[in-house]
Amino acid sequence: MSMSTVSVLGGGSFGTVIANIIAENGYIVNFWMRSEALVTEVNQTHENPQYLPGYRLHENVVAYHDMSKAVANAEVIFVAVPSAYFRTVVRDMLQWSRPDAILVSTTKGIEAGTFKLMSQVLSQEAPHARIGVLSGPNLAKEIAARNLTGTVIASEHSSVREMVQKVLKSEYFRVYTNDDMFGVELGGALKNIYAIIAGLASAMGMGHNTNSMLVTRSLTEMARFGRCIGADPMTFLGLSGVGDLVVTCSSPLSRNFRIGLALGQGKTIEEAVAEVGQVAEGVNTLKQVKEKADELGVYMPLVNGLYQIVYNGSSVKHIVASLMLGEQALDVEYEANQMKTLNSKH
Repeated sequence: MSMSTVSVLGGGSFGTVIANIIAENGYIVNFWMRSEALVTEVNQTHENPQYLPGYRLHENVVAYHDMSKAVANAEVIFVAVPSAYFRTVVRDMLQWSRPDAILVSTTKGIEAGTFKLMSQVLSQEAPHARIGVLSGPNLAKEIAARNLTGTVIASEHSSVREMVQKVLKSEYFRVYTNDDMFGVELGGALKNIYAIIAGLASAMGMGHNTNSMLVTRSLTEMARFGRCIGADPMTFLGLSGVGDLVVTCSSPLSRNFRIGLALGQGKTIEEAVAEVGQVAEGVNTLKQVKEKADELGVYMPLVNGLYQIVYNGSSVKHIVASLMLGEQALDVEYEANQMKTLNSKH
C-alpha cells in the first residue's frame, strides 16, 4: 500500500520537528528548504545541522529545493516560513500543488503593510482551498526532546481539523481543535510582542512576581485587541493564547524572549536581532499592532511602551512606567463587562 504524501515548507526548527513527527506516523514528507546546501546536508546526514543539530530525522523525510517536486501529490501542505516571505512562497507553491490540498499555516506573524494574518494571505491567494492554522506553546527544541506538548489546529472545516490531528498526533504531541481560526492565529502572533517585554524585564533583574504581572496584563491586552478586530476573547484562554504566552514569556528558548534580554542588556534592536540569529516575528508584529491599535483607539500600554523603546530609543524604564502608571486598573475586565450587561437586561 502506497503511503500518503505531506509537504512541509520551511527548513527552520519548527518545520523540522513537525516534518519528523509526520514521517514517524508513516507518511512521506517532502521537506522544502530555501538553501540548496542545507537540502543536500539534510538528505545525506538525516539531520538539520543549522537549526536542530543532533536531532535525527526519519528516513521518510526527504528535503527538496525544487518547489515543484516538494509539493507534488501532497494531500496536506504545512507552510512554516517567516511572515516576510510567506506570500511569495505560497504563490510559488500554488503553481505546483494539488487544487484539493489542505493548506496549513504555522507562521505566528502579521504581514507588513496589509495587517493580514497568514490564513488571510492563504485565503487571498487560494480562495477555494481548505485552510487551517497550527499554533500553541510549541518550542521546537522541547518537541525535539519529546517533551509532552500540546498544540491547536484551528479551521472552519472539520475535515482540516481531523486530517491535521491524524497526521500530527503522537504519544508526546497532542493536537487539540478549535473553530476560531482568527483568534487562534492572532494569539500566536500577539504573544511574540509580550515575550520581548518579558525578556526585557528579566534582563532588568525583575522576578517571578513581575513576570506573572506581565503575563496577565499581556493577556488582557491581547483579548482587548482581539475582541476589537473580531476574535472571540475566550479563545485567548486556550493553548494558543495564555498557553503560548506563558511559555514564551518565561523561556530563553523563545527567540522573542532573547531579543528582549538583549535589549535589556543595552543592545540596539539591530544588535539584538543579529545576536539571536533567527527571525523573531515579534519585532515586525509590534509595529503592525501599534499602528492598528492607534487607528482603532485600542488601549495597549505595554505595546506602546515597547514601541517607544524599540523604535523611538526610549529608556527600558519606559515599559515599567507604561505598566504602573496606566489609566485602567480593572483586573478581569471582560467578566466585569459581561456582568454589567447582564444586570442591565434585568
